[in-house]
Amino acid sequence: MKKLVRDLLRSNWFQRAVGSLTAVLLRLVWRTNRFSFDPPDVYEIVEPLMPAIFAFWHGQHFLTPFVKTKDLHRVKVLISRHRDGEFNAIAAERLGIGTIRGSGDHGSAFHRKGGVGAFREMVRALEEGYNVASTADVPKRSRVAGLGIIMLARESGRPIMPFAMVTSRYWRLKNWDQTTINLPFGRGALVGGEIIMVPPDADAEKMEELRARLEATLNDVMVRAYAQVGRPEGAPHG
Repeated sequence: MKKLVRDLLRSNWFQRAVGSLTAVLLRLVWRTNRFSFDPPDVYEIVEPLMPAIFAFWHGQHFLTPFVKTKDLHRVKVLISRHRDGEFNAIAAERLGIGTIRGSGDHGSAFHRKGGVGAFREMVRALEEGYNVASTADVPKRSRVAGLGIIMLARESGRPIMPFAMVTSRYWRLKNWDQTTINLPFGRGALVGGEIIMVPPDADAEKMEELRARLEATLNDVMVRAYAQVGRPEGAPHG
């Protein structure tokens, strides 16, 4: 039985069906929630700085494709090569977002998970004018920012835009990243944080300072976003 289930989850037709259905449901969530933006002119602030690196927490990724609101907002998102990543990649592509497959983890599994190739592809995408969206925390260490995005910003010279997108109605899974499944017919908020620039000559001390700033900013925008939709208790904790 376990083998049958495993084979089903790995089958191309099943993954495409789930990914396509996920895209349909996410469009419903986006269209039926009344979204507010903080700051109200967040796109006017960010657009002149594009291409940018959009950073968010693991488990808060389902609404990320809707950061793109105009055709000029060309975006690629980093998605893991794990089986669950296949569903997310198909859904993102159905929603008009390009994908980069690999890991943002710069720990011991970096090479094994395709991190080096993914990093180079993200740098190349930014050079070609694409915005790049990626989770900031290291896998299995929720709400702890890794150095991956800081390294990407140093290498590419592009700014980091930390943000959170939440809805007032949701289900939350009891897994390591407290994955939030957004639901329709409520309120939504997109909150942008302090834009972070990484100098090309940043040393280890400066990199750690900016990593800590990114972590604090992402926690702040998450708390602010849930407060704006009337769910101050909703912000997941690390």
